[in-house]
Amino acid sequence: MLEQYKALISDTKYDVTLLSNTAAFLYHNLPNINWAGFYLLHHDTLYLGPFVGKVACELITVGKGVCGTCVQLSQTMRVENVHQFDGHIACDPDSNSEIVIPLKLHNQLIGVLELPPGMEMRIITLQ
Repeated sequence: MLEQYKALISDTKYDVTLLSNTAAFLYHNLPNINWAGFYLLHHDTLYLGPFVGKVACELITVGKGVCGTCVQLSQTMRVENVHQFDGHIACDPDSNSEIVIPLKLHNQLIGVLELPPGMEMRIITLQ
């Protein structure tokens, strides 16, 4: 899978294209996820970026929900039951768990990648 992804992005010059194809690639290649996408950080707000799946929340304040907490702590969040997560933002009732990964460029946090699995939580690793 990693070799296929590297080939997909090898000639990509535009950030939005890279993020769009990455979201689509993850959505169609990872089992049991119902959404794959990015939120991009500007000041203290995450703005919806390229994604694949149902419509999503447009803005998330840093420190709010799983995505905002990921930014605040600058660490990957793996939440098995979002309904028990204090401050969860319910954008999609079918998303019961979330994996949110901080994105950094030159040690600067620029956003997050969100991958909410459907009914079953799985550990996702790329080798």
